[in-house]
This record gives sequence, structure tokens and C-alpha cells, in this order.
Amino acid sequence: MKILLVSVNASYMHTNIAIRDLKNYAEKFYKAEMDLDATKCPEIYLAEYTINQPVGEVLRGIAAFDADWILFSTYIWNAEYVCKLLPEIKKILPECILGAGGPEFGYSAKKYLLNTPALDFIIFGEGEETFKEVIFKSQGNSKNLLHQLNTIKGVYYRNSKNDDGISFTGSRDLIHNLDEIPFPYPEILSGTADPDHKIYYYESSRGCPFSCSYCLSSVDKRVRFKSLERTCSELQIFLDHNIKLVKFVDRTYNLDENRYIGIWDYIMKHHNGKTMFHFEIEAEYLSDKALDFLQKIPEGMMQFEMGVQSANKKTLAAINRSTNINELAEKIKRIPRTIHQHLDLIAGLPYEDLESFGHSFDFVMALRPDALQLGFLKILGGTQMEEYARANGWKWMESPAYETFSTPYLSFNEIAFLKDMETVTDAYWNKGSFSNTMNYIFRKTSPWKFLSALVKYGRSVDAFVQARREAYWFELICNFVMKENSAEIDEVFIADKLDKNLIYDLLRYDFVRAGKKGNFPSWYNHHYDKDKHRKLLNENGLLENSRIGFAITEYEEFDYNVLSEMPEEEKGHKELLIRYKAS
Repeated sequence: MKILLVSVNASYMHTNIAIRDLKNYAEKFYKAEMDLDATKCPEIYLAEYTINQPVGEVLRGIAAFDADWILFSTYIWNAEYVCKLLPEIKKILPECILGAGGPEFGYSAKKYLLNTPALDFIIFGEGEETFKEVIFKSQGNSKNLLHQLNTIKGVYYRNSKNDDGISFTGSRDLIHNLDEIPFPYPEILSGTADPDHKIYYYESSRGCPFSCSYCLSSVDKRVRFKSLERTCSELQIFLDHNIKLVKFVDRTYNLDENRYIGIWDYIMKHHNGKTMFHFEIEAEYLSDKALDFLQKIPEGMMQFEMGVQSANKKTLAAINRSTNINELAEKIKRIPRTIHQHLDLIAGLPYEDLESFGHSFDFVMALRPDALQLGFLKILGGTQMEEYARANGWKWMESPAYETFSTPYLSFNEIAFLKDMETVTDAYWNKGSFSNTMNYIFRKTSPWKFLSALVKYGRSVDAFVQARREAYWFELICNFVMKENSAEIDEVFIADKLDKNLIYDLLRYDFVRAGKKGNFPSWYNHHYDKDKHRKLLNENGLLENSRIGFAITEYEEFDYNVLSEMPEEEKGHKELLIRYKAS
């Protein structure tokens, strides 16, 4: 019997840990615990694609395996794509049994079975034990499987005797000892992984004790951990093979102080100088011991994703999150800047109108995160938020990704405005290309007020009608800053005493520091003097090979000291040699 486990990822760089866990767990069981005739042992294959690939291309890839049954790993980002694939696969492989698992199909199993005739069954919840038993009950003959589904816990299957034609066999007990699950990436062990271009996800715990109303993790609060010894031994594999980025998928990493500090301590003591480890943190619950320990972490070793979600206490109480936002802010401030900090906000929550969201935005930006992710509330089936939203007038997309259209507090047009705010936040803050310009502006005025005005201007020139390159965002903000005064401009620039000429200098510096330019755009006034350029090259010991010296540097003149933390206090002619990394 040939089994194919399929994941359709959001991009090439992603890896799917779920299908690997199913395969590795089942193979461990068959090799170590079962005494089966070799002809009855299943062949299990993995296939990963992306939602950006043409459906026909993916179909050809799947068909090439000629599998007896195929199981898909499903999430909100790939559910629509998988639904397109399933009926086409049935045409190509009519005898093939098609199943699915994962949070999207699992928590909406009846809907997907009723709407997708090609789909034969769905695994609900934690899948390793169920998948193993599905294989065992089929006994090497895929035709046996459909007759045995009613005897396997954790399965939704078709049953003509039920009124809706669907039956559920009941929830399965969870795996108590996570050490029983093998290391997910044999390709790393074999040296066939892609260490520099793939994100490798890692799981050291399952479950979440918190009750955030919008999150599926709140449905099951039973938390289980891999042992510290097992976790560290597996992290060493990533380190030994120089994997660039490892993302912990633990829903809340910092639950057990001795354990989570123990993992950090191991990483710090054994680090290879390359691997970045990503953790989802509940910052409010970081202990003093943990915060003191983090002061020792060097740059490039860890990054934290921390959900703030809102600074409105009434909103936080409504979604079952802690309202102690001041303590949260103080804890975040104590995390050293050597750790990359990614903070999250969610638009569309209860009691959060545009004004309230603006306060939340400024609250987060005051913490100066390396990135602010502006997300939008998704109404997921099976969550408390779904029941609340249906009862209180929310409107949202009925198909994945279930994103909110409007709330009693935000109109559709206001959410559309926030979508554009997400775009400018990403362009002007998260990517770091405008850091000197924005650090000055955000010291002088409200980030929300400035970026809101920029969005309004951007809309007037159709800035958001298509994807844009970085060069476009430089031109847009330059035009916005230097345009003739208006009420909108006066409110931001005059009221808060922003210096337009300084902003222009900082924009030029941010633009030129990013890399050697073949030519300069029309908005950029390039003050170039070759003799002065040569003089600075000589002063910096770069004239030994003048051709290389000119190639890896740029000369520019400014009216302010753009390198200063307070450039507004250091006005005066500045000649600057910008040096680039040699390619």
C-alpha cells in the first residue's frame, strides 16, 4: 500500500512539520512494535507544494506517486487550494482514497465533507495515533480502510444512516509523552536539507493554558512538554547542520521557568554563530530571572514574537486576555535589543473603533519593536469568538481565511483603511529601510497620526492599487513631505514642529545607505563632488585601489548630521562617505 502525505505551503521557504510527524511516528510504530509481513508494511511518501503553483502542476506531481490513498494537511491559508485539488485528483485517480487533517478541515469537518464529495474522511485533532491506526486497520489493503473508519477514534467519515450523512467516532486521547515523537526532519540528518532558504519549524510542547477567545489553541488547554534533555538534543541537530532559522511552534513558549530558561541556556552555550531561534512569548509572564538571563543573549541568536493585540483594557477583557498592559510594556522594555522583537496587534476586536486602534498602535510603536504586525481578526469555527461574533453583529468572510469585514465599531471602509495602514507600516517601519527618517518623525509626533495622513495622501495618488517596489515608497513619502501645505499637512508638520528639510535629508541618507546606486531618481538631489570623494577615500585608506574604492563607496553632502540620534540639534554642512559591503 502506498500512502502520500501532502502539504500545500504558503511559500517555498516553509516546511510542514505535521506530515513529517505523521510519517515518522507511523514508521517508528511499524518498525519497532509490529511484526507484520513486509508486503503489508505501508510505503509512506511526503510531497510539499505551494499555493503559488498552478493547480495543474501540483496535480501532475501528485499523480506521479500513484498512491492508494492521499492525506492533506490543511490550514486557513491552503484550504481553498486543497478544495480545488480534491475533485481533480479523484478524476485522475478514481480508486484513490482521499483524506485530510489539520486545524482547518478538522474543526469544520462536516462542512468540508458535505461540500467536497471527493473527500472520504477527515482526521480530527492530534493525528499521529489516528493515522497509525488508520494504516493498521487497512492491513495493507486500501479498500479495507473505508469499512474500518467507524472503529477508529478521531475520524469523521461518511455514513448514509445519519441524517446529515456524516459520523464522528469521538475524540482520541492525546499523546502524553511527546518524547515518543521522532525528530521531524530526517533530511537534516541525511544532509539533504536546505539550511539557508527554508524555515524549519520545531515543537517542544503542545497545548495552551490561556483562553484567548479568537484562537483555536484555547479549545484544548492540556499542555504537554518534551523533556528538556530531548529538546536540547534535537536543537543540537539544527545547530550541527547550520540551519539558518528554526521557529518554535509552541503556542506559549514561556510556561515553565526552569524548562524555558534551560532551553535558552543550552542555545547560548552551544550556539554556532548562525542559527536564529524564533519563539512566541507571553511577555507579561516572563519572570525576573528570565529577563535577567536574557541580558546575556548576543545579537543574532533569538527573535521573539509577542502578541499585544490591543491596548484597550475593555477589549482585552472581552477576548479573555490580561488587561495589565502597563506590566506588559515594562517587561517588553526589559528585553534587550539584541533580541529581534516582533509585536502583534489585531484589528476588528470588540470595543475597538478607529480611535481606540490608533491608541493601541501608538502604544506598541512607543516600544519601538523591530516589526509591528498589524493583523485582522479571523472568525474561526469552534472558537468562543465565533459565537460572540454571530450574536453581536460581526460580518466576515465565510470562506478561509474568515477575515472580518466589519464590526459594530469598525465599518468595512475603516477596515479597508487599516489594510492600507498595514501596507505603510510594513514599508516604512518593518523592513528597516526608513529607520533614520522614521525614528526622527516618531520622536516628534504620533506614528498613528503621521502614517494615517500618509495613507490618505497615498490613496489620493492610487498608491495602494498594486504591489510596489521599495523605490516607490521613497518617492511617495518625499512627495508627501515636500508638498504644499494643506490642513492635513499642517496638522502633522506644523503642530508638531516637524522639520521638512531634515526629513528630506534623512530620506536621502536612508536611500543612499541601502546600496550603491547606478542612477538617482528625480526626487533625489545628489550633491556630488569627485575631488571631495577622493579626499575622503584617501583619509579612510581606500585609495590603494581607487577603482574599488569608488565602487564600494558613495559621497554625499547633507545639511544636518544624519548619523546623530538627535539630528535636529546638529544642523550644518556635512560631507559623508557611505561605505558598502563588497559584493
